[in-house]
Amino acid sequence: MLFNSYIFIFLFLPLSLLGWYGLNRIGAYKAAGLYLTAMSLWFYGYFNISYLILMVVSIGGNYLISLLMDKKVIKGRIALAMGLLLNLGLLFYFKYYDFFISNINAVFKTGFNLKNILLPLGISFFTFQQLSYIIDRYKGKAVHYSFIEYAAFVTFFPQLVAGPIVLHSEFVPQFDDVAKRRFNPEMFYEGLISFVIGLSKKVLLADTLAVIVNKGFDNYLLLDTFSTVIVMAAYFLELYFDFSGYSDMAIGMGLMFGIKLPVNFNSPYKSASLKELWTRWHMTLTRFMTTYVYIPLGGSRKGKARTYLNVFIVFVLSGLWHGAAWTYVVWGVFTGIIVIWDNLGLIKPGRRLGVLMTDITFTLLLIPFRSPDLGVAAAMFRNLIKGWTGNVLRLATDTMNMPELYVPLQITERLLPGKEPVVNVILMFVLIGIGMIVIAGQNAQYIRQNLASKKYTPPVLALLFIYSVISFSRVSTFIYFNF
Repeated sequence: MLFNSYIFIFLFLPLSLLGWYGLNRIGAYKAAGLYLTAMSLWFYGYFNISYLILMVVSIGGNYLISLLMDKKVIKGRIALAMGLLLNLGLLFYFKYYDFFISNINAVFKTGFNLKNILLPLGISFFTFQQLSYIIDRYKGKAVHYSFIEYAAFVTFFPQLVAGPIVLHSEFVPQFDDVAKRRFNPEMFYEGLISFVIGLSKKVLLADTLAVIVNKGFDNYLLLDTFSTVIVMAAYFLELYFDFSGYSDMAIGMGLMFGIKLPVNFNSPYKSASLKELWTRWHMTLTRFMTTYVYIPLGGSRKGKARTYLNVFIVFVLSGLWHGAAWTYVVWGVFTGIIVIWDNLGLIKPGRRLGVLMTDITFTLLLIPFRSPDLGVAAAMFRNLIKGWTGNVLRLATDTMNMPELYVPLQITERLLPGKEPVVNVILMFVLIGIGMIVIAGQNAQYIRQNLASKKYTPPVLALLFIYSVISFSRVSTFIYFNF
């Protein structure tokens, strides 16, 4: 079930909210927790019933390990080993098994059969959440929760399949707070604002830009330098609006349920270095990697050489976290190298030049990140020095005739009759320009809090919501569902 779908917005979300607040209002707090968990399992199982089986096994296994620790049946180190084996084992089997076997076959000329395993949605997200809990249990930083508390923490549907990666200490205390279970109109309104902003980011910007990106990568051999730059600029924006849009919706729905989820984005494209960007982009993944990988490896406590090695390892693992493909490994390797370069501090450009250089570098790194294989990535890099062939007109003509742009198309065609290719190129630049303007503005949390007191907010929200719902004819999944 997608956030940007009719069934979710007009059936699932209202039922979830009504049941949650209705049961809490009569004091049936355990029933409310069970109801929310059941709705979250329905949400996840709607994609594929087999996903639900995996989810139940994962939750049950991790909860059992925590229970055995609580009853002192097993010692901490054994429990930690069991938790790592369970979570990393499931993650490896479902996400990396075929990748591992295919590389074994390629290197050693063996003939092991691939299983063609269907990747469960969000497995990297809910696995990391449960790993953090088991590790914190081992360190004595987490108590053993009731099954309802734990199941609600793992399955809470707003952040279940694409984050933010929430810590137990951020969720369970709020979940248990009876005061937060009372309907709070101010909090709900802020949540609604965040949800609509995120929905419009996804549907009106990310999905529209995706048409340009998909067309470009599907026809990468035909692109020239200019059209390749346009495709990558569109992807630079699409990726941000897609994932930040999901995070805004997740945070918004959390507020609707009286729960504050952690911020996942803080204007990352305003960063003056790649190192800074990773403190602003997917902040909860950076936090997880820092807390549970970088620091245990030694962090910065064992000299500069070891620090840089730890940074490199973290980014290679971050690449693999995004997907079982060499393109993600290459992305992680080069990202790690550039972050190490930033740490060296050999070149210190001014703030504005630093932001420009960082955004260009990040866009270039997105070429292997978006490419289906390294061959396509290499071709896209070659395209950057290919020169001009005029294929930007073909790209624009093939991609701009979409329902969301019907009104702008009609206006511009009347202003420039008979100039359809030129009109499409203009619209392409306008669309990318709008994306750049939105990114240059305030971040979502500032906008949410600022808009809550404005009288013009309701009609603006209504307009964005209606326009987004009309655009559901091209419903698409979120990019990070694949991770």
